[in-house]
Amino acid sequence: MSGEGDIKLLGMVVSPFVVRVRMALHMKGVSYEYIEQDLFNKSEILLRSNPVNKKVPVLIHGGKPISESLVIVQYADEVWSGKGASILPADPHERAVARFWAAYVDDKLFPAYIGIMKAATEEARAEKAKEALVGLASLEEAFTQSSKGKPFFAGDSVGYLDLAVGCNLFWLEAIRKMFGVTFFDVGKTPLLAAWAERFAGTEMAREVVPDADSAVVFAKKLQARFGSNTSAK
Repeated sequence: MSGEGDIKLLGMVVSPFVVRVRMALHMKGVSYEYIEQDLFNKSEILLRSNPVNKKVPVLIHGGKPISESLVIVQYADEVWSGKGASILPADPHERAVARFWAAYVDDKLFPAYIGIMKAATEEARAEKAKEALVGLASLEEAFTQSSKGKPFFAGDSVGYLDLAVGCNLFWLEAIRKMFGVTFFDVGKTPLLAAWAERFAGTEMAREVVPDADSAVVFAKKLQARFGSNTSAK
């Protein structure tokens, strides 16, 4: 990857939002210093760089911090427009559509699958699983419209919406292992199921995306901590 000056990424290996940014930087061919964070013991550099949300990822470029994964991906595509592959569509309407569905993933799907892990009862878990599957059915339609019969949301190659969805795949597999919920069902969302296999097979995903077992381990730590906090109240 090419050196582009002083670039740091504050992250956490199992965060899908950090994975999203790392894949974008990989696509642009940008090298950076990665600094792992402990969200239970937040570092001074994280608190200083993202004082509002105090979350990862944070990209620090030339001493200036940028937070929120989708914002960082767009920033990287603009700043390093002459490097690597373009991430956002060139067409303004297609770009707007991709942004809409990326926001949909974060605002609708992410809370649903996190809700599966946080559910206190099987009934609540089933309700959250149903919510996630309904959302994926809508995303299946979005894939049909965006891909135009090609392998990825962006067409022939990975783009913005592919990153927005694809960064979650290892967590969805972790939830399947933990709770038996299958998200990409060949019978219900065949296009997304095939897309997920293609995305996971890309060189970028193989290099950047952690395995599902690491997410399972982290999820169990969260569950143990949440249970401990609850009993202490």
